[in-house]
Amino acid sequence: MSSIPEELSYTKEHEWVAGLDDGLTVTVGITAFAAEALGDVVFVQLPEAGGTVEAGDAVGEVESTKSVSDIYAPVAGEVVEVNQTVVDDPSLVNSDPYGDGWLFRVRVEGTPEELLTAEEYTTFTTSDS
Repeated sequence: MSSIPEELSYTKEHEWVAGLDDGLTVTVGITAFAAEALGDVVFVQLPEAGGTVEAGDAVGEVESTKSVSDIYAPVAGEVVEVNQTVVDDPSLVNSDPYGDGWLFRVRVEGTPEELLTAEEYTTFTTSDS
């Protein structure tokens, strides 16, 4: 399995969150663990910029050659940007899940709950398999 970046937060649905420290806007993606489990990603549907999301809600989909999986919002807030590059080239989810394969950005409302540290996510994914 790929390394799990220490500076990110994670969900049990295999999304990652970057930028919680600034308290304003976070970047969301799916983990390398999820990307590897999905196989070759061929389609990504993301929430619309300007819309609001609630933590835990399904807000999009990732389709691979194996299956279709929901994308869940790890935080509540307004979607301020979507990664059009990943919509145009879904393979970035596989090749660079923590970089160019990010999915969307959210202006956070409230305090995110139930996010895991890298260590907790590592334990979760190793005990989950």
